[in-house]
Amino acid sequence: MSTEGIVGLIRLTLETALMLAAPILIIGSAVSLLVSIGQVLTSIQDATISTVPKLAAVAIAIFVLLPWTFRQLTAFTMVLFQDFHKYIG
Repeated sequence: MSTEGIVGLIRLTLETALMLAAPILIIGSAVSLLVSIGQVLTSIQDATISTVPKLAAVAIAIFVLLPWTFRQLTAFTMVLFQDFHKYIG
C-alpha cells in the first residue's frame, strides 16, 4: 500500500471518528457550560451537581444519536470493504 493510500485511509478514519464524536462532545460541553453558569449564579459548588447533569445529557445524546451513529459506521465500513483490494495489495 502506498503512502498516499495510508494517509487517505487514516484521514477518512479520523474524519469519521470526529464526525461521530462531535455531537456528543458539543452537547456535553454545552450542558457543562450551563451548569457552570448556574453554579456561579447560585454559589453552589457541589461536584455532584456538575457531574450528574453532564453524564445524563451525554447518555441521552448517545441514546438518541445511536441510529445515526450506526448508519455512519455502516457506511464507513461499506466504503472500506468496497475498496478492500487497495488495502491488501
